[in-house]
Amino acid sequence: MKDKRTYTKLKEHGEDMSHENEAKIKHEAKEDRGPNDLTLMAELHQKEIWEWKQKEGEYIQTKNLLDGSKRIIAEMSSKMVEQVRIIKELEQQIERLVAENKK
Repeated sequence: MKDKRTYTKLKEHGEDMSHENEAKIKHEAKEDRGPNDLTLMAELHQKEIWEWKQKEGEYIQTKNLLDGSKRIIAEMSSKMVEQVRIIKELEQQIERLVAENKK
């Protein structure tokens, strides 16, 4: 039984075979900056600015939706008033025609 891999062909001598037995060590990044560190404060400030910009975007989107809804309501109200006026005029014409036919 082979304990260790050996090169069997001339072409393999250019390859590194030591990586097979290497242990992989993972290091977790630790926060070594204190609360008064200027770079930490700048990063936190940037995150806070981004959050406020997101809220501002939501506010603008909601305001635009509200303004559009108000415009639609105003247009529909004016059309409704116009339709009521037209209905009254038609009722008056019907009454006039009915009165003319009775003569």
